[in-house]
Amino acid sequence: MPDASPRITSLDALRGVGVLGILPVHMQSFAMVVAARVNPAVSGDLHGPNGWIWLATAVLADGKFIAIFAMLFGAGLLLLSGRGDAPAAPDVVERLHRRRMALLLAIGLAHAYLLWYGDMLVTFALCGAAVFAFRALPPRGLLTRGAVALAIASALTLALGLSQPWWPPAMHAQFLSVWAPSPEMIAREIAAYRGGWLAQMAYRAPEAFQIETSQLVLRGLWQAGGLMLVGMGLFKLGVLSGARSARFYAAMTALGFGLGLPVAWYGAERGRALQGDLGDFMLIGSQLGYWSDLAVGLGWIGLVMLCCRAGWRARAVAAVGRTALSNYLLQTVLATTIFYGHGLGLFARVDRVGQLLLVLAIWCVQLAASVWWTRRFAVGPVEWAWRTTARRVAR
Repeated sequence: MPDASPRITSLDALRGVGVLGILPVHMQSFAMVVAARVNPAVSGDLHGPNGWIWLATAVLADGKFIAIFAMLFGAGLLLLSGRGDAPAAPDVVERLHRRRMALLLAIGLAHAYLLWYGDMLVTFALCGAAVFAFRALPPRGLLTRGAVALAIASALTLALGLSQPWWPPAMHAQFLSVWAPSPEMIAREIAAYRGGWLAQMAYRAPEAFQIETSQLVLRGLWQAGGLMLVGMGLFKLGVLSGARSARFYAAMTALGFGLGLPVAWYGAERGRALQGDLGDFMLIGSQLGYWSDLAVGLGWIGLVMLCCRAGWRARAVAAVGRTALSNYLLQTVLATTIFYGHGLGLFARVDRVGQLLLVLAIWCVQLAASVWWTRRFAVGPVEWAWRTTARRVAR
């Protein structure tokens, strides 16, 4: 993903926290059927340790670290154009940016259709191409436009939920089948992912297509684009580079967590109590989750910046952040090899406790490998290939 040279340690540390933080969230999608991530009623046993792990993931991580990534992506776009100080980027920067986004789009499509449907790179590439035009705006203009885009995504989701009484029966049945699949549908999905790569495509390709079409239009473009604009504004204000005071970051942490965590907890517990009611989720649960994701994400940013201000050097975590794109793809390769049929075939066979243990194991691999790599190379292997190709094509 867009990066800086020379390095900004706080950005690298925040990227590293983001990469590591999204794995417990994505592990649910790697290990279980599609509906299990958002609908607790189909996600297996939620009592005891499994329930606490689910609740902690929902409240502390799900949606929060993707929000951080999107904001950091926006900051990275400013770094590409000289920190956004110039009123307009030179033609070569414009050309380089377009090539980078096109190549990132290609990487994302390959990731989504060949490995795992839950790719975020396609959305980031499309939004990154769109918001680059706003890079010269002052912080207030960026934050205002970002807030408007975020509000549009929220309004579209709410409007869809309010329109339920007028849905055609076929549309309602389709939504219900995705939200709460029958035992037969769950069994077929499990069999497919325990099968070979071609068998998986029957489920992976349609899910990826839905994420990159209807979900992209209704939410992805507005949310990710809005977060990128917010990230640009925060970077220009010195928030993401660790330039503000420790008192500022302490207040940011307290406000983000203080507002976001209770809302996220209430939304998660409400969903569990109502056994995954679709109507309630679309009208209330999704809104609680959406806005708490932003608040808790800002809380995490404040906490990481506060730790950096206090002297945390974060060498291993920052090494993960320096190789963020490579590590993001590595997580997919490792997890799909563990769970899918072309590997160990453990899909739907590992509970949430086992998933957490696998998360810890993959974290150890990523931390050790990233430290080893960054002692020898400036950027990750995928980052190097992406940037080198973009520069050569842009000439």
